[in-house]
Amino acid sequence: MAIVNVHEAKTNLSKLLERVRAGEEIVIAKAGKPCARLCPLEPLAPRVAGILRGTVDDSFFDPLPEDELAAWEK
Repeated sequence: MAIVNVHEAKTNLSKLLERVRAGEEIVIAKAGKPCARLCPLEPLAPRVAGILRGTVDDSFFDPLPEDELAAWEK
């Protein structure tokens, strides 16, 4: 695991990100003390359209009663 100071990280951020994409972890230090870590992210699971279909009761979309509508307007 490489350790770089803040100035070097600011100057070479694009290069450091390329190294991270390749799987390397990099620690950023300020005044010699580690303060952050750059590490690769795990891939996100793909989104599935309609995954919640059928889980919401159709009455959810019914108009609200007049007394409840009036309470929202206060």
